[in-house]
Order: sequence, then structure tokens, then C-alpha cells
Amino acid sequence: MLGPKVASTHIRPIVSHHPTIAKAPMTVHLRPHHLLCMLTFVGKGYTVAFTENYIRIATRLSEGEDILVVEGPDDVCAPMLGEADNHCLCDSVTDRDKKATEAVEALLGMSAGPGAQIVPDADFLRRMREAFGDGTIRDACQRCEWSPLCTGIAASGFDGVLVVPLGVSQGMVQAGSERQ
Repeated sequence: MLGPKVASTHIRPIVSHHPTIAKAPMTVHLRPHHLLCMLTFVGKGYTVAFTENYIRIATRLSEGEDILVVEGPDDVCAPMLGEADNHCLCDSVTDRDKKATEAVEALLGMSAGPGAQIVPDADFLRRMREAFGDGTIRDACQRCEWSPLCTGIAASGFDGVLVVPLGVSQGMVQAGSERQ
């Protein structure tokens, strides 16, 4: 027997310190509307497992991992998939994904639908947070139970968000700039 199966999204590569062996890239899988949710994530969520998982994802993104946009449930959804009241497959969430894809593509002039690869660097996060803060990319947020919280976080200048550009400390983010 070869041992238990392990989901590949939970395996971190062994990083060699040998100069000729490159670090294997890691990728966070996000559905389109989570491109918006990550902008205001401050450590609150549906369940303890969901929140702990999202904190790990926020850390990975802040450490420079790229994003692969996927259709349907993603890395953020994973802890919810076994729950009886899981909404990750609902039509309303699929509609939210479509609206988020359209808004992000219009803003950035690049693909943001399933299959798109995104580098969540400082410029990407700044542009997304500016547009989120002024409401330009918030159509997908309509009827979301978290919208009031996200509106407050945006109004605070994104104080306390956990997805921050590589090299910027948590709590040091404001839309459009880094705090000095």
C-alpha cells in the first residue's frame, strides 16, 4: 500500500537550498468573487475551520504566491464543502463569480475568469482596493451577507486586512498607498 491520498493543494514542495534547484511555485486557487473578498479579509468567517483556512491562504498570498482563478469551489471554500448549509454551489454564488469576473476584467484589462493566472503584487492589490473602495467593482457583492463588514473595512482604508503586498506589514495597507 502506498499510503493515504493527500490533496495536492495541501502539499508544500520541498525547497532546496542548492543553487541549481529552483523553488517550485505554489498557487492559490480562487474563484472569481474571492478576488474581491480577499481585499477585505480581516480574519472573520463562517466557521472556525473556514477562518483558519482563509488565514493560511491570506498568509500564502502575502508571501507572494500566485492565484489561479478556478470555476466553482476553491481553496477558500474547502472547509465548507462538507457542511449541510454549504452555499458554494448555489446559483447566487455562481452569479457572483460572473459579476466579479466582468468587473475585474473591465478594471484591469486582463482575463480574470477560470484559467487566469494573477500575480497579487502591490500594484494589483492597490488598483483592486481603490476600485473596491469607490464601488467600481462591487456589483458582485450585492446580497452578500458580508457586504456591510467589507464596506466598513474599505471605509477604514483597509485597516487590518490580512492579504498585504509582499514586504508590507499587516495593518500597513491603505487603498492607493502604503502607510509611511
